[in-house]
Amino acid sequence: MLRLFRAVAIAEACSWVGLLAGMYVKYIAQAGELGVKIFGPVHGGLFLLYLLAVLLLARQEGWSRGTTALGLACSVPPLATVWFERRQQRRRTASPQPATPVTTTGSRR
Repeated sequence: MLRLFRAVAIAEACSWVGLLAGMYVKYIAQAGELGVKIFGPVHGGLFLLYLLAVLLLARQEGWSRGTTALGLACSVPPLATVWFERRQQRRRTASPQPATPVTTTGSRR
């Protein structure tokens, strides 16, 4: 799930850049709206996928409501999804991982 979350966060950020570039071309340069027509729906889909990924990962990882809300809010500002994903990655690697219990199978004779 972490790999999927990372991929979605990066893709959502890239689609934001594409949409912003398309909006620049459409509204500032007034050179056409093809970029908005392409990146608008792509960004919309990735935006929704990112929200779903945050909710699923929050449940899996046991995030607090505050962390989950921050993750959801980071879908709005451009490129904030990458910041949040990296933040969570750093926190995950910094926290000690629970030890895996050693189990033995079979019987002694």
